[in-house]
Amino acid sequence: MKKAVLCLALPLIIAAGQPIPSTPDLGKAEGRCRAGEGGPALLINVTGLKDRKGNIKLEVYPSNDEDFLADDNILVAAGKTFRRVEQPVPASGNVQMCVRIPGPGAYSVSVLHDRDANRKFGLSVDGIGFTGNPRLGVRKPKAAATRLVVNSNGVSQTTVVMNYRKGLMSFGPLNQ
Repeated sequence: MKKAVLCLALPLIIAAGQPIPSTPDLGKAEGRCRAGEGGPALLINVTGLKDRKGNIKLEVYPSNDEDFLADDNILVAAGKTFRRVEQPVPASGNVQMCVRIPGPGAYSVSVLHDRDANRKFGLSVDGIGFTGNPRLGVRKPKAAATRLVVNSNGVSQTTVVMNYRKGLMSFGPLNQ
């Protein structure tokens, strides 16, 4: 019933120009990997962390410019792919995150190092990374630059390099 009301009210809310608050737990149940599960899933190796503070949040989107980094409520209400995994940054060791995906296809993935654990991207505080590891500017990257094509129902693995603010308006990995 709530989904039906949200689907009916969504166009009115959008038309009124009112932002829809993100739902922090949206996509988590669908995204959570379980022990012994073979896939379909992504195993993301996260490298280049600035420090071991805060949380890491990984989100999976459809790989097209309209849906990439779109509001989670809108994607879920439209029946589109959206997955989220969140975890505290481990004190040491490699950082790997596993997220279930619907199956083979093209996806775009973002990884946020939420250093102050406030559940928002802070331009001067937090780090961001994407599959494909595109060079970042002042705008979000195009979905094609972040596209990860998954061809199997197993576990696919990739690496995301984190980027942090450098100077006034540029972002990049720490070691460059």
